Amino acid sequence: MSVVIALDAGTTGVRVIAFNHAGLPVAAAYREFPQYFPQPGWVEHDADEIWSAFLVVMAEVAVELDRLGESIAAIGITDQRETIVVWDRTTQRPLHRAIVWQDRRTAQRCEELEAEGALELVRSRTGLVLDPYFSGTKLKWLLTEGGVDPGPGVAAGTIDTWLLWKLTDGAVHATDPSNASRTMLYDIVDGCWSQQLCDLLGVPMDLLPEVRPSSGRFGTTAATCPLGADIPISGIAGDQQAALFGQACFEPGMAKNTYGTGSFVLMNVGTACPEPVDGLLTTIAWSLPGESGSPATITYASEGAIFVTGAAVQWLRDELRIIDSAPEIGDLAASVPDSDGVVLVPAFAGLGSPWWDPHARGAVLGITRGTTRAHLARATLDAMALQTRDVVDVISASSGQQITTLRADGGAATDLVLQLQADQLGVEVQRPLVAETTALGAAYLAGLAEGFWQSLDDISDNWSVDAAFQPAADRTSADALHAQWLRAVARSRDWA
Repeated sequence: MSVVIALDAGTTGVRVIAFNHAGLPVAAAYREFPQYFPQPGWVEHDADEIWSAFLVVMAEVAVELDRLGESIAAIGITDQRETIVVWDRTTQRPLHRAIVWQDRRTAQRCEELEAEGALELVRSRTGLVLDPYFSGTKLKWLLTEGGVDPGPGVAAGTIDTWLLWKLTDGAVHATDPSNASRTMLYDIVDGCWSQQLCDLLGVPMDLLPEVRPSSGRFGTTAATCPLGADIPISGIAGDQQAALFGQACFEPGMAKNTYGTGSFVLMNVGTACPEPVDGLLTTIAWSLPGESGSPATITYASEGAIFVTGAAVQWLRDELRIIDSAPEIGDLAASVPDSDGVVLVPAFAGLGSPWWDPHARGAVLGITRGTTRAHLARATLDAMALQTRDVVDVISASSGQQITTLRADGGAATDLVLQLQADQLGVEVQRPLVAETTALGAAYLAGLAEGFWQSLDDISDNWSVDAAFQPAADRTSADALHAQWLRAVARSRDWA
Protein backbone atom coordinates (compact mmCIF):
# COMPACT_ATOMS: atom_id res chain seq x y z
CA MET A 1 0.00 0.00 0.00
CA SER A 2 2.31 2.70 -1.28
CA VAL A 3 0.14 5.71 -2.22
CA VAL A 4 -3.07 7.48 -1.29
CA ILE A 5 -5.16 9.00 -4.06
CA ALA A 6 -6.88 12.38 -3.84
CA LEU A 7 -9.79 13.26 -6.11
CA ASP A 8 -9.97 17.06 -6.24
CA ALA A 9 -13.14 18.41 -7.86
CA GLY A 10 -12.40 22.07 -8.48
CA THR A 11 -14.61 24.76 -9.97
CA THR A 12 -13.06 24.74 -13.43
CA GLY A 13 -11.35 21.35 -13.57
CA VAL A 14 -10.72 18.03 -11.87
CA ARG A 15 -7.43 16.68 -10.60
CA VAL A 16 -6.25 13.29 -9.38
CA ILE A 17 -3.00 13.12 -7.42
CA ALA A 18 -1.25 10.14 -5.84
CA PHE A 19 0.76 10.95 -2.69
CA ASN A 20 3.43 8.83 -1.03
CA HIS A 21 4.07 8.50 2.70
CA ALA A 22 6.18 11.68 2.71
CA GLY A 23 3.17 13.60 1.38
CA LEU A 24 4.83 14.11 -2.00
CA PRO A 25 3.01 13.65 -5.33
CA VAL A 26 4.15 10.72 -7.44
CA ALA A 27 1.53 10.84 -10.21
CA ALA A 28 -1.09 13.40 -11.25
CA ALA A 29 -3.51 14.30 -14.02
CA TYR A 30 -5.81 17.26 -14.65
CA ARG A 31 -8.69 18.02 -16.97
CA GLU A 32 -10.94 21.05 -17.33
CA PHE A 33 -14.69 20.76 -17.87
CA PRO A 34 -17.21 23.19 -19.39
CA GLN A 35 -18.75 26.14 -17.56
CA TYR A 36 -22.29 27.27 -18.33
CA PHE A 37 -23.63 30.81 -17.88
CA PRO A 38 -27.29 30.66 -18.98
CA GLN A 39 -28.13 34.12 -17.61
CA PRO A 40 -26.19 36.95 -16.00
CA GLY A 41 -25.25 35.87 -12.47
CA TRP A 42 -26.04 32.20 -13.17
CA VAL A 43 -23.26 29.57 -13.16
CA GLU A 44 -23.88 25.88 -13.85
CA HIS A 45 -21.97 22.62 -14.30
CA ASP A 46 -23.02 19.32 -15.84
CA ALA A 47 -22.38 16.70 -13.13
CA ASP A 48 -22.03 14.00 -15.79
CA GLU A 49 -19.28 16.03 -17.44
CA ILE A 50 -17.49 16.31 -14.09
CA TRP A 51 -17.68 12.54 -13.67
CA SER A 52 -16.54 11.94 -17.25
CA ALA A 53 -13.53 14.18 -16.66
CA PHE A 54 -12.69 12.19 -13.54
CA LEU A 55 -12.90 8.92 -15.47
CA VAL A 56 -10.25 10.25 -17.85
CA VAL A 57 -7.83 11.53 -15.20
CA MET A 58 -8.29 8.48 -12.95
CA ALA A 59 -7.40 6.27 -15.92
CA GLU A 60 -4.29 8.35 -16.65
CA VAL A 61 -3.09 8.11 -13.06
CA ALA A 62 -3.85 4.37 -12.96
CA VAL A 63 -1.59 3.83 -15.99
CA GLU A 64 1.24 5.78 -14.36
CA LEU A 65 0.90 3.96 -11.04
CA ASP A 66 0.95 0.64 -12.85
CA ARG A 67 4.15 1.70 -14.61
CA LEU A 68 5.68 2.67 -11.27
CA GLY A 69 4.50 -0.51 -9.59
CA GLU A 70 2.56 1.42 -6.94
CA SER A 71 -0.56 0.16 -5.17
CA ILE A 72 -3.36 2.27 -3.67
CA ALA A 73 -4.08 2.30 0.05
CA ALA A 74 -7.08 4.66 0.04
CA ILE A 75 -8.93 7.41 -1.79
CA GLY A 76 -9.85 10.84 -0.43
CA ILE A 77 -12.30 13.29 -2.00
CA THR A 78 -12.30 17.08 -1.87
CA ASP A 79 -14.64 19.37 -3.71
CA GLN A 80 -15.91 22.87 -4.44
CA ARG A 81 -18.34 22.70 -1.49
CA GLU A 82 -21.57 24.70 -2.00
CA THR A 83 -22.25 23.54 -5.57
CA ILE A 84 -25.39 21.38 -5.46
CA VAL A 85 -26.56 18.55 -7.73
CA VAL A 86 -29.69 16.40 -7.80
CA TRP A 87 -29.93 13.02 -9.51
CA ASP A 88 -32.11 9.99 -10.07
CA ARG A 89 -31.16 7.14 -7.75
CA THR A 90 -32.10 4.50 -10.33
CA THR A 91 -30.64 5.89 -13.54
CA GLN A 92 -27.80 7.74 -11.74
CA ARG A 93 -28.35 10.64 -14.11
CA PRO A 94 -28.48 14.30 -13.03
CA LEU A 95 -31.96 15.82 -13.14
CA HIS A 96 -30.67 19.36 -13.76
CA ARG A 97 -27.32 21.01 -14.21
CA ALA A 98 -25.54 21.54 -10.92
CA ILE A 99 -25.87 25.07 -9.55
CA VAL A 100 -22.38 26.35 -8.76
CA TRP A 101 -21.31 28.16 -5.60
CA GLN A 102 -20.70 31.33 -7.64
CA ASP A 103 -24.33 31.42 -8.81
CA ARG A 104 -26.45 34.36 -7.59
CA ARG A 105 -29.94 33.42 -8.81
CA THR A 106 -31.38 33.07 -5.31
CA ALA A 107 -30.30 36.50 -4.06
CA GLN A 108 -33.89 37.74 -3.91
CA ARG A 109 -35.00 34.71 -1.92
CA CYS A 110 -32.19 35.32 0.58
CA GLU A 111 -33.32 38.91 0.96
CA GLU A 112 -36.90 37.74 1.55
CA LEU A 113 -35.75 35.31 4.24
CA GLU A 114 -33.82 38.09 5.96
CA ALA A 115 -36.86 40.36 5.81
CA GLU A 116 -38.85 37.54 7.42
CA GLY A 117 -36.41 37.51 10.33
CA ALA A 118 -34.57 34.28 9.49
CA LEU A 119 -31.04 35.66 9.71
CA GLU A 120 -30.60 35.13 13.46
CA LEU A 121 -31.58 31.45 13.17
CA VAL A 122 -29.28 30.89 10.20
CA ARG A 123 -26.33 32.66 11.84
CA SER A 124 -26.71 30.96 15.21
CA ARG A 125 -27.21 27.39 13.93
CA THR A 126 -25.13 27.30 10.73
CA GLY A 127 -22.44 29.98 11.20
CA LEU A 128 -23.33 31.24 7.72
CA VAL A 129 -25.11 34.29 6.34
CA LEU A 130 -28.22 34.52 4.17
CA ASP A 131 -26.45 34.57 0.83
CA PRO A 132 -27.06 32.73 -2.46
CA TYR A 133 -23.50 31.38 -2.18
CA PHE A 134 -24.73 28.49 -0.02
CA SER A 135 -26.52 25.35 -1.17
CA GLY A 136 -29.88 25.50 0.61
CA THR A 137 -31.64 28.14 -1.48
CA LYS A 138 -30.08 26.68 -4.64
CA LEU A 139 -31.57 23.28 -3.80
CA LYS A 140 -34.97 24.83 -3.16
CA TRP A 141 -34.77 26.53 -6.57
CA LEU A 142 -34.06 23.18 -8.24
CA LEU A 143 -37.13 21.68 -6.56
CA THR A 144 -39.41 24.49 -7.70
CA GLU A 145 -38.25 26.62 -10.61
CA GLY A 146 -35.81 23.95 -11.76
CA GLY A 147 -38.65 21.49 -12.20
CA VAL A 148 -37.17 18.65 -10.12
CA ASP A 149 -39.84 16.55 -8.42
CA PRO A 150 -38.54 15.75 -4.90
CA GLY A 151 -39.83 12.18 -4.86
CA PRO A 152 -38.30 9.11 -3.15
CA GLY A 153 -36.16 8.34 -6.20
CA VAL A 154 -34.29 11.65 -6.02
CA ALA A 155 -30.95 12.19 -4.26
CA ALA A 156 -29.20 15.48 -3.59
CA GLY A 157 -25.76 16.46 -2.46
CA THR A 158 -22.67 18.53 -2.94
CA ILE A 159 -20.12 17.34 -5.50
CA ASP A 160 -18.31 15.09 -3.01
CA THR A 161 -21.57 13.20 -2.46
CA TRP A 162 -22.09 12.85 -6.20
CA LEU A 163 -18.55 11.48 -6.68
CA LEU A 164 -18.92 9.06 -3.77
CA TRP A 165 -22.20 7.82 -5.26
CA LYS A 166 -20.57 7.27 -8.67
CA LEU A 167 -17.41 5.67 -7.26
CA THR A 168 -19.50 3.16 -5.31
CA ASP A 169 -21.99 2.66 -8.19
CA GLY A 170 -24.85 4.03 -6.10
CA ALA A 171 -24.08 2.10 -2.93
CA VAL A 172 -23.27 5.08 -0.68
CA HIS A 173 -25.10 8.41 -0.31
CA ALA A 174 -23.02 10.32 2.24
CA THR A 175 -20.99 13.43 2.95
CA ASP A 176 -18.88 14.84 5.79
CA PRO A 177 -19.55 17.73 8.21
CA SER A 178 -17.23 20.18 6.43
CA ASN A 179 -19.39 19.98 3.30
CA ALA A 180 -22.70 19.66 5.14
CA SER A 181 -21.88 22.83 7.08
CA ARG A 182 -21.88 24.80 3.80
CA THR A 183 -25.46 23.98 2.84
CA MET A 184 -27.35 26.25 5.27
CA LEU A 185 -29.27 23.11 6.29
CA TYR A 186 -26.81 21.66 8.84
CA ASP A 187 -26.71 22.59 12.52
CA ILE A 188 -23.03 23.00 13.34
CA VAL A 189 -23.74 23.27 17.06
CA ASP A 190 -25.69 20.01 17.39
CA GLY A 191 -23.89 18.31 14.47
CA CYS A 192 -26.88 17.14 12.41
CA TRP A 193 -29.25 18.11 9.62
CA SER A 194 -31.75 20.62 11.02
CA GLN A 195 -35.44 19.95 10.51
CA GLN A 196 -36.11 23.59 11.37
CA LEU A 197 -33.75 24.84 8.66
CA CYS A 198 -35.04 22.32 6.11
CA ASP A 199 -38.58 23.52 6.81
CA LEU A 200 -37.48 27.14 6.55
CA LEU A 201 -35.94 26.61 3.12
CA GLY A 202 -38.49 24.07 1.90
CA VAL A 203 -36.08 21.16 1.43
CA PRO A 204 -37.21 17.58 2.22
CA MET A 205 -34.66 16.07 4.59
CA ASP A 206 -34.87 12.63 2.96
CA LEU A 207 -33.10 14.01 -0.12
CA LEU A 208 -29.98 14.72 1.93
CA PRO A 209 -27.01 12.38 2.43
CA GLU A 210 -25.86 10.72 5.63
CA VAL A 211 -23.19 12.74 7.43
CA ARG A 212 -20.10 10.83 8.61
CA PRO A 213 -16.73 11.92 10.07
CA SER A 214 -14.30 13.45 7.57
CA SER A 215 -11.79 10.67 8.21
CA GLY A 216 -13.22 7.16 8.12
CA ARG A 217 -14.27 4.54 5.61
CA PHE A 218 -17.26 5.69 3.54
CA GLY A 219 -17.24 2.71 1.19
CA THR A 220 -15.14 1.00 -1.47
CA THR A 221 -14.84 1.54 -5.20
CA ALA A 222 -17.01 -0.43 -7.59
CA ALA A 223 -15.61 -2.51 -10.43
CA THR A 224 -16.28 0.37 -12.84
CA CYS A 225 -13.70 2.64 -11.16
CA PRO A 226 -10.62 3.11 -13.42
CA LEU A 227 -8.35 3.01 -10.35
CA GLY A 228 -9.55 -0.48 -9.49
CA ALA A 229 -12.22 -2.19 -7.43
CA ASP A 230 -12.53 -2.47 -3.64
CA ILE A 231 -10.29 0.51 -2.83
CA PRO A 232 -11.32 2.17 0.46
CA ILE A 233 -12.80 5.66 0.10
CA SER A 234 -11.88 6.97 3.52
CA GLY A 235 -11.68 10.74 3.57
CA ILE A 236 -13.90 13.63 2.49
CA ALA A 237 -13.60 17.37 3.09
CA GLY A 238 -14.60 20.57 1.36
CA ASP A 239 -11.72 22.08 -0.58
CA GLN A 240 -10.89 24.91 1.82
CA GLN A 241 -11.09 22.77 4.92
CA ALA A 242 -8.98 20.14 3.17
CA ALA A 243 -6.37 22.81 2.43
CA LEU A 244 -6.32 23.83 6.10
CA PHE A 245 -5.72 20.17 6.97
CA GLY A 246 -3.12 19.77 4.23
CA GLN A 247 -1.31 22.84 5.55
CA ALA A 248 -1.10 21.09 8.95
CA CYS A 249 -2.94 23.94 10.68
CA PHE A 250 -3.89 21.72 13.60
CA GLU A 251 -3.51 24.26 16.42
CA PRO A 252 -5.96 27.10 17.16
CA GLY A 253 -4.70 30.36 15.65
CA MET A 254 -2.98 28.74 12.67
CA ALA A 255 -4.27 30.12 9.35
CA LYS A 256 -4.01 29.57 5.61
CA ASN A 257 -5.19 31.22 2.43
CA THR A 258 -5.87 29.33 -0.80
CA TYR A 259 -5.51 31.38 -3.97
CA GLY A 260 -7.67 29.60 -6.51
CA THR A 261 -10.75 30.56 -8.50
CA GLY A 262 -11.66 32.46 -5.35
CA SER A 263 -9.62 32.85 -2.19
CA PHE A 264 -10.47 31.52 1.22
CA VAL A 265 -8.80 32.48 4.47
CA LEU A 266 -9.39 29.94 7.25
CA MET A 267 -8.18 30.04 10.83
CA ASN A 268 -8.39 27.02 13.13
CA VAL A 269 -10.45 28.16 16.14
CA GLY A 270 -10.48 24.88 18.08
CA THR A 271 -13.12 22.39 19.17
CA ALA A 272 -15.65 24.79 20.71
CA CYS A 273 -18.13 26.36 18.28
CA PRO A 274 -17.58 30.15 18.49
CA GLU A 275 -20.23 32.83 18.33
CA PRO A 276 -20.91 34.28 14.85
CA VAL A 277 -18.81 37.29 13.79
CA ASP A 278 -20.04 39.95 11.38
CA GLY A 279 -18.37 39.62 8.00
CA LEU A 280 -17.05 36.11 8.64
CA LEU A 281 -18.35 32.56 8.46
CA THR A 282 -18.03 29.90 11.11
CA THR A 283 -17.60 26.51 9.54
CA ILE A 284 -16.72 22.96 10.50
CA ALA A 285 -13.13 22.35 9.47
CA TRP A 286 -13.20 18.57 9.90
CA SER A 287 -14.29 15.82 12.24
CA LEU A 288 -12.00 12.99 13.30
CA PRO A 289 -13.24 9.74 14.84
CA GLY A 290 -12.74 9.40 18.58
CA GLU A 291 -10.62 6.68 20.11
CA SER A 292 -12.15 3.38 21.23
CA GLY A 293 -15.61 4.23 19.96
CA SER A 294 -15.87 7.66 21.59
CA PRO A 295 -17.72 10.41 19.66
CA ALA A 296 -16.00 12.15 16.79
CA THR A 297 -14.13 15.37 17.57
CA ILE A 298 -15.18 18.41 15.55
CA THR A 299 -12.71 21.20 14.80
CA TYR A 300 -14.13 24.58 13.79
CA ALA A 301 -12.71 27.33 11.60
CA SER A 302 -13.34 31.01 11.10
CA GLU A 303 -13.51 31.75 7.38
CA GLY A 304 -13.42 34.67 5.03
CA ALA A 305 -14.72 33.72 1.59
CA ILE A 306 -13.52 35.82 -1.35
CA PHE A 307 -15.45 34.94 -4.48
CA VAL A 308 -13.11 36.04 -7.27
CA THR A 309 -9.31 36.06 -7.37
CA GLY A 310 -7.92 33.56 -9.89
CA ALA A 311 -11.19 33.82 -11.81
CA ALA A 312 -10.25 37.44 -12.55
CA VAL A 313 -7.10 36.18 -14.29
CA GLN A 314 -9.28 33.85 -16.37
CA TRP A 315 -11.44 36.87 -17.23
CA LEU A 316 -8.38 38.74 -18.49
CA ARG A 317 -7.46 35.67 -20.55
CA ASP A 318 -10.82 34.54 -21.91
CA GLU A 319 -12.92 37.70 -22.15
CA LEU A 320 -10.52 40.65 -22.48
CA ARG A 321 -7.81 38.48 -24.10
CA ILE A 322 -4.95 40.59 -22.83
CA ILE A 323 -3.05 37.39 -21.99
CA ASP A 324 -2.96 34.04 -23.80
CA SER A 325 -2.43 31.89 -20.70
CA ALA A 326 -2.89 32.44 -16.99
CA PRO A 327 0.84 32.17 -16.07
CA GLU A 328 1.60 35.15 -18.35
CA ILE A 329 -0.01 37.54 -15.89
CA GLY A 330 2.96 37.35 -13.50
CA ASP A 331 5.55 38.69 -15.96
CA LEU A 332 3.09 41.21 -17.37
CA ALA A 333 2.20 42.57 -13.91
CA ALA A 334 5.85 42.64 -12.85
CA SER A 335 6.77 44.74 -15.90
CA VAL A 336 5.40 47.84 -14.13
CA PRO A 337 6.32 49.03 -10.62
CA ASP A 338 2.67 49.44 -9.63
CA SER A 339 -0.81 49.77 -11.12
CA ASP A 340 -0.41 53.54 -11.70
CA GLY A 341 -3.57 54.22 -9.72
CA VAL A 342 -5.75 51.61 -11.43
CA VAL A 343 -7.94 49.58 -9.06
CA LEU A 344 -9.87 46.48 -10.11
CA VAL A 345 -12.69 45.32 -7.83
CA PRO A 346 -13.51 41.82 -9.16
CA ALA A 347 -17.06 41.70 -7.80
CA PHE A 348 -18.21 39.64 -10.79
CA ALA A 349 -20.45 37.52 -8.54
CA GLY A 350 -21.04 40.07 -5.81
CA LEU A 351 -18.74 40.46 -2.84
CA GLY A 352 -18.14 37.86 -0.15
CA SER A 353 -16.33 38.44 3.14
CA PRO A 354 -16.39 40.81 4.87
CA TRP A 355 -19.01 42.69 2.81
CA TRP A 356 -21.57 40.04 1.83
CA ASP A 357 -23.11 42.15 -0.91
CA PRO A 358 -24.71 40.07 -3.70
CA HIS A 359 -25.55 43.29 -5.56
CA ALA A 360 -21.96 44.51 -5.91
CA ARG A 361 -20.50 44.31 -9.41
CA GLY A 362 -17.03 44.50 -10.86
CA ALA A 363 -15.42 47.88 -11.33
CA VAL A 364 -12.20 49.24 -12.83
CA LEU A 365 -11.33 52.70 -11.53
CA GLY A 366 -8.46 55.10 -12.05
CA ILE A 367 -8.00 54.52 -15.79
CA THR A 368 -6.14 57.21 -17.71
CA ARG A 369 -4.97 57.51 -21.32
CA GLY A 370 -1.67 56.05 -20.18
CA THR A 371 -3.20 52.90 -18.67
CA THR A 372 -1.83 49.73 -20.25
CA ARG A 373 -2.71 46.07 -20.06
CA ALA A 374 0.24 45.68 -17.67
CA HIS A 375 -1.39 48.11 -15.23
CA LEU A 376 -4.64 46.15 -15.43
CA ALA A 377 -2.74 42.92 -14.79
CA ARG A 378 -1.01 44.47 -11.78
CA ALA A 379 -4.33 45.74 -10.42
CA THR A 380 -5.74 42.23 -10.73
CA LEU A 381 -2.95 40.78 -8.58
CA ASP A 382 -3.20 43.70 -6.15
CA ALA A 383 -6.87 42.84 -5.68
CA MET A 384 -5.97 39.34 -4.49
CA ALA A 385 -3.78 40.72 -1.72
CA LEU A 386 -6.12 43.55 -0.80
CA GLN A 387 -9.21 41.35 -0.48
CA THR A 388 -7.23 38.97 1.72
CA ARG A 389 -6.16 41.85 3.95
CA ASP A 390 -9.81 42.84 4.40
CA VAL A 391 -10.58 39.35 5.68
CA VAL A 392 -7.48 38.96 7.88
CA ASP A 393 -8.16 42.33 9.52
CA VAL A 394 -11.64 41.14 10.56
CA ILE A 395 -10.42 37.71 11.71
CA SER A 396 -7.70 39.29 13.85
CA ALA A 397 -10.05 41.87 15.35
CA SER A 398 -12.78 39.36 16.15
CA SER A 399 -10.53 36.67 17.58
CA GLY A 400 -8.23 39.02 19.45
CA GLN A 401 -5.41 36.99 17.97
CA GLN A 402 -3.08 38.44 15.37
CA ILE A 403 -2.10 36.16 12.51
CA THR A 404 1.68 36.18 12.69
CA THR A 405 2.28 33.86 9.73
CA LEU A 406 0.01 33.04 6.81
CA ARG A 407 0.39 29.72 5.02
CA ALA A 408 -0.52 30.10 1.35
CA ASP A 409 -1.36 27.63 -1.40
CA GLY A 410 -3.28 27.29 -4.64
CA GLY A 411 -2.59 27.85 -8.30
CA ALA A 412 -2.42 31.64 -7.99
CA ALA A 413 0.05 31.61 -5.07
CA THR A 414 2.88 32.97 -7.22
CA ASP A 415 5.96 34.80 -5.97
CA LEU A 416 4.58 38.21 -6.92
CA VAL A 417 1.16 37.59 -5.38
CA LEU A 418 2.65 36.35 -2.12
CA GLN A 419 5.09 39.28 -1.94
CA LEU A 420 2.18 41.68 -2.44
CA GLN A 421 0.35 39.76 0.29
CA ALA A 422 3.23 39.99 2.75
CA ASP A 423 3.46 43.73 2.06
CA GLN A 424 -0.24 44.25 2.75
CA LEU A 425 -0.41 42.10 5.90
CA GLY A 426 2.96 43.05 7.30
CA VAL A 427 3.67 39.42 8.23
CA GLU A 428 5.57 36.51 6.74
CA VAL A 429 3.72 34.49 4.10
CA GLN A 430 4.84 30.90 3.61
CA ARG A 431 4.27 28.67 0.60
CA PRO A 432 4.70 24.95 1.29
CA LEU A 433 6.79 22.57 -0.77
CA VAL A 434 3.62 20.79 -1.93
CA ALA A 435 1.39 23.48 -3.41
CA GLU A 436 -1.65 21.25 -3.97
CA THR A 437 -2.60 21.24 -0.30
CA THR A 438 -6.31 20.83 -1.01
CA ALA A 439 -5.70 17.44 -2.59
CA LEU A 440 -3.06 16.64 0.03
CA GLY A 441 -5.52 17.32 2.85
CA ALA A 442 -8.05 14.91 1.35
CA ALA A 443 -5.32 12.30 1.03
CA TYR A 444 -4.23 12.81 4.64
CA LEU A 445 -7.81 12.34 5.91
CA ALA A 446 -8.14 9.11 3.95
CA GLY A 447 -4.70 7.85 4.88
CA LEU A 448 -5.26 8.49 8.58
CA ALA A 449 -8.37 6.34 8.49
CA GLU A 450 -6.50 3.45 6.90
CA GLY A 451 -3.33 3.69 8.98
CA PHE A 452 -1.18 4.97 6.13
CA TRP A 453 -0.34 7.88 8.43
CA GLN A 454 -0.53 7.16 12.14
CA SER A 455 -1.16 10.60 13.62
CA LEU A 456 -1.40 14.34 13.07
CA ASP A 457 2.24 14.52 14.13
CA ASP A 458 3.16 12.39 11.09
CA ILE A 459 1.42 14.93 8.89
CA SER A 460 2.99 17.94 10.60
CA ASP A 461 6.42 16.37 10.13
CA ASN A 462 5.77 16.22 6.36
CA TRP A 463 5.03 19.95 6.08
CA SER A 464 7.96 22.05 4.83
CA VAL A 465 8.47 25.53 3.37
CA ASP A 466 9.17 26.04 -0.32
CA ALA A 467 9.44 29.83 -0.08
CA ALA A 468 8.86 32.52 2.55
CA PHE A 469 8.03 36.14 1.77
CA GLN A 470 8.85 38.97 4.16
CA PRO A 471 7.17 42.39 4.10
CA ALA A 472 9.21 44.75 1.92
CA ALA A 473 6.95 47.76 1.36
CA ASP A 474 6.79 50.53 3.96
CA ARG A 475 3.52 50.62 5.91
CA THR A 476 2.58 54.09 4.71
CA SER A 477 2.46 53.07 1.04
CA ALA A 478 0.80 49.74 1.82
CA ASP A 479 -1.90 51.44 3.89
CA ALA A 480 -2.44 54.10 1.21
CA LEU A 481 -3.03 51.40 -1.41
CA HIS A 482 -5.48 49.67 0.91
CA ALA A 483 -7.34 52.92 1.59
CA GLN A 484 -7.66 53.52 -2.15
CA TRP A 485 -8.96 49.96 -2.52
CA LEU A 486 -11.65 50.55 0.12
CA ARG A 487 -12.83 53.64 -1.77
CA ALA A 488 -13.16 51.56 -4.93
CA VAL A 489 -15.05 48.81 -3.09
CA ALA A 490 -17.54 51.38 -1.83
CA ARG A 491 -18.24 52.44 -5.41
CA SER A 492 -18.84 48.86 -6.57
CA ARG A 493 -21.38 47.99 -3.87
CA ASP A 494 -25.16 47.77 -4.23
CA TRP A 495 -24.84 48.28 -8.00
CA ALA A 496 -27.15 45.64 -9.50
